[in-house]
Amino acid sequence: MKPPPRTLTITADDFGAAEAVNEAVEIAHRSGVLTAASLMVGAPAAADAVARAKAVPALKVGLHLVLVEGRPTLPAAEVPELVDSTGRFRADMAAAGAWMFFHPAARRQLAAEIAAQFAAFAATGLALDHVNAHKHFHLHPTIAGLILKIGARHGLTAARVPIEPSAVLRAIEPAGHYPPNPIFDLMAGLTRRRFRQAGVRVADQVFGLAWSGAMTTSRLAGLIEHRPPGVTEIYLHPATNGDFEGAAPGYRYAEELAALTAPNVIRAARAP
Repeated sequence: MKPPPRTLTITADDFGAAEAVNEAVEIAHRSGVLTAASLMVGAPAAADAVARAKAVPALKVGLHLVLVEGRPTLPAAEVPELVDSTGRFRADMAAAGAWMFFHPAARRQLAAEIAAQFAAFAATGLALDHVNAHKHFHLHPTIAGLILKIGARHGLTAARVPIEPSAVLRAIEPAGHYPPNPIFDLMAGLTRRRFRQAGVRVADQVFGLAWSGAMTTSRLAGLIEHRPPGVTEIYLHPATNGDFEGAAPGYRYAEELAALTAPNVIRAARAP
């Protein structure tokens, strides 16, 4: 049997987090291999991101739901079960996830916040290409269920589920350490099955976990060249610099932008 063709999506997360991120997304799409971006609708530079996206209509844009490490789209007073005393989402994902699962008021407020973020994306006028969540919080079964329910009203057709084959990583950097994460992998597998059963497209493999914030030119080129048959997504976090509020410590933002525009990466992406 003939193997399935290899198709590739290369996505930038945190679109809208800062103008440094937005500028990098535009550069990487115009002059590099970036094909998609995931928009934080409530982030400080979201309006700038939307304007840039409309200027480059070939860029596919999806919703990057933020339910941790950020502020809600709704007023904090409307989602008190989801936020701390500063009005920001609770930082402890394990505790927040348990609260969402067991507490009815938290689930109602979670549904309202997710609906508000979908509505804010719709208000941009951009076509919804995909949905994912900051810190992969959509692997939480309650969040995944709400994404399917609410997303169906907004034309949801595709979502990211981060299943990353370690054999490909070892082919690129054999000396690397890629420890298994059974709980994460179980949640990802269950979420992928749930999404596909609902008719939502999910890539066969997704790369960006092991090298998050450190997707160098050699790593990105290697992933493109060694990707298995089927649908592959590679996600990155490019920015022109890492000097913005909310930047992750240690992330090599400018290096990731350089990788997206490197000549050998462009050649690899254009190859069959």
